[in-house]
Amino acid sequence: MSTWSRPVVLLLCGLLLLTVAIAVLNTLVPLWLTHDALATWQVGVVSSSFYTGNLLGTLIAGWLIKHYGFNRSYYLATLVFAGATAGLMMLEGFWAWSTLRFGAGIGCALIWVVVESALLCSGTVRNRGQLLAAYMIVYYLGTVAGQLLVSKVSTELFSVIPWLAALMLCAILPLIFVKVTAASEATEAAPGKIWPMLRRRSSRLGINGCVISGIVLGSLYGLMPLYLSHQGMSDANVGYWMALLVSAGIVGQWPIGRLADRFGRLLVLRVQVFVVILGAIAMLTNAAMAPALFVLGLAGFTLYPVAMSWACETVAHHELVAMNQALLLSYTLGSLAGPSMTAMLMQNYSDRILFVMIAGVALVYLVMLLRKADQQATPVAHA
Repeated sequence: MSTWSRPVVLLLCGLLLLTVAIAVLNTLVPLWLTHDALATWQVGVVSSSFYTGNLLGTLIAGWLIKHYGFNRSYYLATLVFAGATAGLMMLEGFWAWSTLRFGAGIGCALIWVVVESALLCSGTVRNRGQLLAAYMIVYYLGTVAGQLLVSKVSTELFSVIPWLAALMLCAILPLIFVKVTAASEATEAAPGKIWPMLRRRSSRLGINGCVISGIVLGSLYGLMPLYLSHQGMSDANVGYWMALLVSAGIVGQWPIGRLADRFGRLLVLRVQVFVVILGAIAMLTNAAMAPALFVLGLAGFTLYPVAMSWACETVAHHELVAMNQALLLSYTLGSLAGPSMTAMLMQNYSDRILFVMIAGVALVYLVMLLRKADQQATPVAHA
């Protein structure tokens, strides 16, 4: 496939629709649970159930793509996601919603791996960066659109779920009209090489960055709506603030990527992690919330692509899909641990523990970057 071929455009169109649905649910599910008077730790467990599903979906995605191809895997993943979302109307209670969000997490992980792997396998060294940049921008645009919808439409459960399920089914339509293919040797090699990718020494800091990014973003997605709701904000205002947070990530994608190409991943990662710490401290000190959230989103939401590009530069072309699964697995592990640990601490101490946790894990990664810099090569993309 060329850079902007028909399969690429249709893949990204389907991803955009699905991302809108993911963003709406990530914001409203914690709010619905809060309105039902569930404890903070229970809200955290439901959020973690989604990321547990991501973990399982990531592990089985390679097998699914190998046996059924990209198109059928995409159809199945979308139907699983839509079915688990529709179930929220039919079932209620902590355990039922935890199970449904687990199923939704499996479907979402399958969607991400299918789309990312199709783009990686079809791209070349020259255009792969453009494809991944387009992927991240579309993903964040969908996220912002979802947050803005939360602030504009009714947030009642029985009003939201029907149009969300319809949106997910519409996301199947673009891929009905095109067959997505990729190099067979890449997709066949991917499933058996996930674990060697995780153990690769040259990619360790990139993999660690994906774990830290998962902790930070998982906590922001899962618990920031809860924090804002506890500050007395309405659902509409929560949507606005979450949109601001993610919009900062969109604004930062292109310039931070260019800076990483020019000055190296290590230096940019150090600055990003330091800025994450500053943003979290600003939220703790009751500084102006808009600038603090913008800074936090600018650095936090751009951490994953820089860490991912660092890790991917150290592997051969036929290992890209395996590395993609390994990085998504690392990110998912962080996303699973972040909300669950942070929610328990928030329950026992204060809602402000959210920002203490973010600053703490960012500081740990900053120490890794400073200590191991002399043992790691600093990949820099060359023209």
